[in-house]
Amino acid sequence: MLNYVNTGIVFQEVPDEVALAINISNCPCRCPGCHSKFLWENIGNPLTPVTLDSLVRQYDGSITCIAFMGGDAEPTYVNTLAQYIHHEHPELKVAWYSGRQRVPSVVRMSDFDYIKVGPYIKHLGCLKDRTTNQRLYKKAAGDNFTDVTPMFWK
Repeated sequence: MLNYVNTGIVFQEVPDEVALAINISNCPCRCPGCHSKFLWENIGNPLTPVTLDSLVRQYDGSITCIAFMGGDAEPTYVNTLAQYIHHEHPELKVAWYSGRQRVPSVVRMSDFDYIKVGPYIKHLGCLKDRTTNQRLYKKAAGDNFTDVTPMFWK
C-alpha cells in the first residue's frame, strides 16, 4: 500500500490539464538534489480507491487529471490505481511522474495518459531545461506515446 503526504492543484506538470497532484511517499529513487526529500520517508495516509473517490468529489469539476507524483516503491499499485480512475472516473486523465529511467515492465503504459520518467540529475536540470534527461510522454493514437517534453521548454 502506498501512502500520500499531500495534494495540490497544479497547472504546469501536465500540459493542457488542471491536475490534482498527489505526492506519494517512500520514494526509493532518492535523487541527489531532490526538491522533495520529505517524500523519501514512508509517511502520510494510505492512498486507496476510497481516498481517490473522496479527492475527486472534493474537486468536483475543477480538475481534468489525477497526477501521481511518485509511487516508484510500488509501481503495480500505481498501475492498479490508474485503472481504477479510468474505470470509475472516465472523465479524468491519469499521469504518473516516476523517477525511474524507464517504465517498469510490470506497468501497462496504456493505463496512463501521461508518464514522466527520469531521475532528477542536477546538472541536466528538470523538464523545463532543454538539457534534461527527464521525458514526459503523452498517449497518442492507439497505445502509442509521443514525447511532449519540448512543450516545457521556453
